[in-house]
Amino acid sequence: MTVLDRYLGRQLLLGTLISLINLLTLLGVMNLFDELGDVGKGRYTAGYAFVYVMLGLPRYAYELFPIAALLGSLAGLGALANNSELTAMRAAGVSLGRIILSMMRTGLVMMAAAFVLGEVVAPPAEEYAQQMRSDLIAQQITLRSRYGFWARDGLSFINIRKILPGAALEDIQIYEFDAGGRLKETTHADFAQYQGDKWKLSGIRQTQISEEGAKVKIMDESTWTSLLNPDLLKVVVVKPHMQPVWGLYRYIRFMRDNGQNPNQFEVAFWGKIFSPMVTLAMLFLSVPFLFGSMRTVSIGQRIFVGSLIGVVFFLLNKAVSYMAVVYGFNALIAATFPGLAVLALAFWSMKRVH
Repeated sequence: MTVLDRYLGRQLLLGTLISLINLLTLLGVMNLFDELGDVGKGRYTAGYAFVYVMLGLPRYAYELFPIAALLGSLAGLGALANNSELTAMRAAGVSLGRIILSMMRTGLVMMAAAFVLGEVVAPPAEEYAQQMRSDLIAQQITLRSRYGFWARDGLSFINIRKILPGAALEDIQIYEFDAGGRLKETTHADFAQYQGDKWKLSGIRQTQISEEGAKVKIMDESTWTSLLNPDLLKVVVVKPHMQPVWGLYRYIRFMRDNGQNPNQFEVAFWGKIFSPMVTLAMLFLSVPFLFGSMRTVSIGQRIFVGSLIGVVFFLLNKAVSYMAVVYGFNALIAATFPGLAVLALAFWSMKRVH
């Protein structure tokens, strides 16, 4: 990495970080005011509302990262353009392609950071926030611990690690006791789907315990009759955008194997796959604003134009995702369309620069 790469990268990273902090501050304040309306319900206090909002910020940072990259490039590198530093680089023999390559290298680092944020930090943080909020407000789950949710159904105790949309559960452990309080059977299932008035279990390992010893039985599928009502679990459903890519992939396979439509989860899956790449497209889109006819305008004007583009992209991304879920559009096309639109706009703008 040359001095030029480090210099441009530092300006780009600093601008992106400042833009992201500003966006998250604005969004956090708005969400906090929205949450204050639920303060007083159950044991939900203003302090818990603040914690809930803070735990949700990593996901918003992940979603807003491409927009922050665009604004950061317009602000950080825009300052260099206003000071004629980019012009001096060009005059010294540094080609436009070389500057773009340097920006893309920094963009790859930003992509990696966005991936870690969206797939490692955000899912557990928001899942915990959702569970905490639901537990404090609704108080419909018997017990929530670091090991998931616990509920009692007669002589059975049920541990649920994850509650999914569509009356589905993931990683379930059922402990059945006899009237004397002795453990007689344990059942572990990878997934459970509520159908009719019963639960359909998949990927089952059942252990029956008696005086003679333990007997293990492996089954692909089985039914489970329980008073556990899925309506009581709706308040703690883990939404698709809260799950990491590998969790979405597993659940998509489960739904397909059970003849269900996984479109909602496929849209979220492909959206997460392509979201970091949109960051590079946004950086590429910023180039015409740095070297084109707008190279002499103020940073404020650049930020204004970048903000408009960011808002349009955000709304387009959400609209296409919702339409894909409602009307059953191809999830891969829905996930890639906004990014391809940005890339097409960037190439069109670049042609005007040349």
